[in-house]
Amino acid sequence: MLRIGVIGAGHWGPNLIRNFQDDRDCQVVRVADTSQKRLTMVSERFPEVKVSTSAEEVVSASDVDAVVVTTPTKTHYDLAAKALENGKHALVEKPITASVADAEKLCEQAERRDLVLMVGHVFLFNAGVRRVKEYIEEGVVGDIYYVSMVRTNLGPIRVDVNAAWDLAAHDISIANYWIGAEPIDVSAVGGSWVNEGIADAVFATMRYPSGVLVNLHVSWLNPRKARDITVAGEKAMLTFDDMNITEPVRVYDKRVTDTLTTASYVDSFASFRSVVRDGDVTIPKVSMGEPLRDECRHFVECIREGKTPLADGQNGLAVVRALEAMQKSLEAGGARQPL
Repeated sequence: MLRIGVIGAGHWGPNLIRNFQDDRDCQVVRVADTSQKRLTMVSERFPEVKVSTSAEEVVSASDVDAVVVTTPTKTHYDLAAKALENGKHALVEKPITASVADAEKLCEQAERRDLVLMVGHVFLFNAGVRRVKEYIEEGVVGDIYYVSMVRTNLGPIRVDVNAAWDLAAHDISIANYWIGAEPIDVSAVGGSWVNEGIADAVFATMRYPSGVLVNLHVSWLNPRKARDITVAGEKAMLTFDDMNITEPVRVYDKRVTDTLTTASYVDSFASFRSVVRDGDVTIPKVSMGEPLRDECRHFVECIREGKTPLADGQNGLAVVRALEAMQKSLEAGGARQPL
């Protein structure tokens, strides 16, 4: 029985506690949070769990095998580092740290101590995201031209990180997963309207080695909650809509044909359209399930079986590398930043 300690019982923490507690191969034994009110709620729901306002008690406890860190981003490094120092495996919510240097230190420490270090890039465990990955690997899309990603909502507004660090981390992890590479450079612009110096909306473009362009629009100042992704490819195009729980993925047999089927002189709208293939739309059956449950189960399996996590420390480092370059571009007025 793997014994889990959770640090952070706020917005996301209770979901992690529940999923680990429901897993027959592990048990949450300790929870720490700075809020006594939150700890009381944990005790009411899980009376067998020891609660404390001290994170130190969790990372140093002899009855804890693995630590889950779900606290503000700026605290991730210190808590994860202490957990690893005490011989605990660690699952850290995204982004893994607030800097590339700190992420590199955690990866080195986990490797040196032969411990599992995993990042909470939960969308890598989303059935729709995985189905798109299968289509790409099977060649259904062909060479990818570009990916457009929109992630917006009205709140929650953060004061510790900007919208890119809060929201774009998800999309960067998805793009890296689908393309199988890291971006080579990033450019970004944004605006701060609610809290000075903290971007509420960010528009960014990442360029990948294969020539793929990935455009991101993230905002917590938008009246519509959207999680839309479009992939434009050589052979087909597809969309992923995480808000559509019944039909999240659609594959469009649409593309520009290799050869014109009309006269070389195109003088009508009808003849212009004939150079574009407009075929069927395929809607695969995708059972969404609960990605967080699969993420928690994967973490446990990696510890028990000695496997490398899908969202390991290096994966988290790659995302932070892109976010750090995005931050530099924001500060430089949109200038392209190499990774």
